Amino acid sequence: MFGIADYGAFVAAIILFLAIPGPGNLALITSTGKGGVRGGLAVTLGVIAGDQVLMWAAVAGVAALLAAYPAAFSAVQWLGAAYLAWLGYKMIRAKPGAAPILNIRPRQYFQQAVTITLLNPKAIVFYMAFFPLFIDPARHQGFATFGAMAATIALLTFMYGLIVTLLTYFLAERLRANPRISGALGKLAGVFLIAFGFKLAISR
Repeated sequence: MFGIADYGAFVAAIILFLAIPGPGNLALITSTGKGGVRGGLAVTLGVIAGDQVLMWAAVAGVAALLAAYPAAFSAVQWLGAAYLAWLGYKMIRAKPGAAPILNIRPRQYFQQAVTITLLNPKAIVFYMAFFPLFIDPARHQGFATFGAMAATIALLTFMYGLIVTLLTYFLAERLRANPRISGALGKLAGVFLIAFGFKLAISR
């Protein structure tokens, strides 16, 4: 289909990739808890935008460049780890009533999600190594193949983000009634972000 080797497996791989716990999922859940459905959808669109940049960069040959110069990928790992750790530290240090680390304005959520996606080595590795495996050299149709893959990724990401956003929103409505629980969950999210950052830093 459109030069994609085993389209069904490609869809399954994308869904599995989306469901793997990581900074993107944490940002989606946290943003929905802070900014409601608009915040969650803004993050979803930000993740889609970041994914599209990474995918088309891989198409343009950036993947080959990073493979040829491991130091470049290592620098991205360290940058991503530092960014996540900084976010986590701010969330842990946040005091009750303080402004949220993830701003409630949808535009801020979008920008945050784009940054997290672009600095997420999990996403970079996917587009560098895993993504090319689904391109059928014999039936490759150039832009049509890449366009179909990009559209599939965007659609699945939007559907996944919408489901997670709605589930999180309805649960968050109950949690808002208890500020202590909300504060504890915020600090817990901060700990997870720092842990993600540490994991990325040592994954070399």
